[in-house]
Amino acid sequence: MSRAGQPTAPRAVPALYRCEITHLRRSPLRHRVRHRTYLWLIDPAAPPRLPRALRPLARFDPRDHFDGTAPTLAAGLERFLRSRLESPPDGPVLMLTHARVLGYVFNPLTLYWCHHRDGSPGCVVAEVHNTYGKRHLYLLQPDATGAAHTAKDFPVSPFFPVAGGYRMRLPLPGERLRLTVTLEQPGQRPFTAAVTGTRSTAGPLPLLRAAARHPLSTLAVSAAIRAHGIALYLRGLPVRRHEPPAAPPPAAATAPLPSSAQSPAKQRTMRQITPPRPLPADPARWEGVATVPAASRPRTALTERLVRRAVARMPLRVVTPAGPLPGPGGPRIDLHDPDAFYRRLGTGGTIGFGESYLAGEWDAPDLVAALTVLAGHTGTLVPAPLQRLRRLWAPRQPATQHNAPDAARENIRRHYDLSNDLFALFLDDTLTYSAALFRSLPARREHLADAQHRKIDRLLDLADVGPGTRLLEIGTGWGELALRAARRGARVDTLTLSAAQRDLAEQRIREAGAADRVTVRLQDYRELADGPAGRYDAVVSVEMIEAVGVRGWPGYFRTLDRVLAPGGRIALQAITMPHERMLASHTTHTWIQKYVFPGGQLPSTRAIAEAVARHTSLRVTRREPYGPHYAETLRLWRERFTEQAAAVTGLGFDATFRRMWTFYLAYCEAGFRSGYLDVQQFLLTKGTPA
Repeated sequence: MSRAGQPTAPRAVPALYRCEITHLRRSPLRHRVRHRTYLWLIDPAAPPRLPRALRPLARFDPRDHFDGTAPTLAAGLERFLRSRLESPPDGPVLMLTHARVLGYVFNPLTLYWCHHRDGSPGCVVAEVHNTYGKRHLYLLQPDATGAAHTAKDFPVSPFFPVAGGYRMRLPLPGERLRLTVTLEQPGQRPFTAAVTGTRSTAGPLPLLRAAARHPLSTLAVSAAIRAHGIALYLRGLPVRRHEPPAAPPPAAATAPLPSSAQSPAKQRTMRQITPPRPLPADPARWEGVATVPAASRPRTALTERLVRRAVARMPLRVVTPAGPLPGPGGPRIDLHDPDAFYRRLGTGGTIGFGESYLAGEWDAPDLVAALTVLAGHTGTLVPAPLQRLRRLWAPRQPATQHNAPDAARENIRRHYDLSNDLFALFLDDTLTYSAALFRSLPARREHLADAQHRKIDRLLDLADVGPGTRLLEIGTGWGELALRAARRGARVDTLTLSAAQRDLAEQRIREAGAADRVTVRLQDYRELADGPAGRYDAVVSVEMIEAVGVRGWPGYFRTLDRVLAPGGRIALQAITMPHERMLASHTTHTWIQKYVFPGGQLPSTRAIAEAVARHTSLRVTRREPYGPHYAETLRLWRERFTEQAAAVTGLGFDATFRRMWTFYLAYCEAGFRSGYLDVQQFLLTKGTPA
């Protein structure tokens, strides 16, 4: 027996089940349907190999399951599980399904019982196909009796809305098969489907008997479902139009965070919980993940050759279904679908690399370690001759993402207006979304808020902020720096383009009693040029220059110069990258720009110094780097985000988003750990250096 009290996965597969399937509709019309068929119980990693003459009667094609692109059934299942679970079950799997018969298949419900290596139950995946040719997957965690519950979020019947939930009983098949699925809606259970069956061996003779009793079995099931649908329609049952899913309901109505997991400070910020805004209406956002791009054979072959060449020289271990690629070894990457990976990488560069991860085509047991190796070899991954031709093969940054005023507002909205509550799940109580400065490394989670205050205090000290200082902050965040400056006696104007950040920052400022000293403005920094010159004694801007873009840097620094009073000081915190890499990549479209920070561009130290010298009367008088501290900050955020996966789902964000955000945090952490990225605090002064 397993730890959960269920029998361990039986090894006698494949098997056949002679089944009776019953559909009972209770409302608004009562209707009962019964039909007989047979189902297969197989191991998806080793589907049955039938004699050639019988293969038309039972074919198990990977194209009939999941998204239809996996090379094998097992690979499709593994890809799905890895997209939903941090540590998916790695033991035996039993798959209950219809086989393709004489070239046709229809699987209303396919079930996968997934076990841990010791045979104990891990999870159940329910794959639903409707008569419109669509598929959907539910990840279930049944209890010891096989009972599971899940919300309904996929249209199956044209007579029921996409609403309510399912109560299922899915015990592991034994000598008998007994499954039930009940649709639950408020105050009623309008529909129940039941499957009962008796197990038999799956040899040639039993298969011939089953096929003789139920010829064209899957076609018969499909035809029967359609026939009963027509009968119900003729009886007057109205057809419902299935609209696209609405925006998720407010988090308070779906999955409020347990108050015991929140500090009093964070509970205050979450008092008025706001729903996440819908993800941007970018048709390529998830489509790029779901669809493997077409690519010519020569291009795919060249990409594979370049990958093999790089792996042979890097401290990295890449394992494919055919075995590991030659190389010195190191952090491991598991390449589940090499062909899709090479096609994506060959057509999309870094975008394709990231999309392949989101699609579950590759994974890494230690994602940060693997990405750190890649970040440390960024300059040599592509041979120098191809680097010189970068403009010919690398995707170009869309013109719509250049930071003109209207575009800048949209770019900021796409990231910072996702949901205040999403950020609150993984940030500390200060809600500070930039590098912290720790007393010592490695960092500990309980020290993160203090480290954020230490960073803020250093910036305020650089800008010489004290009683009576007229301070301008460009990039409000959620208001922590403005509050800390107000406590020093400063009068603060703080600018943001994020309506969500503005609303919560104003709430926090009011609750702190600082509304008379801090003004939050929904305003572009470029609009400051219309006001009086020299009106601020100090300016602070934390990791905001990254959203300005190369074209905007001269105007950004000219604006700072103009609004700063003589003798004033500017404290600037910026993420930087090597100058030569900035020059090579500043016109190309990257994965981070497409999925996380549209329009973003990291400067180099040299680019900042040159922009300041050429376009302003300012001088860079101090520079203090502390990149390793950002790596630790990101690690703490990533660990917290992973722990809060259920709460992220409760806010309305899907599995692909969670995988995207995990990759983003790991990707950035790797950049700092490798030294490819740095974070620095700059002091700019007007006139004679301090």
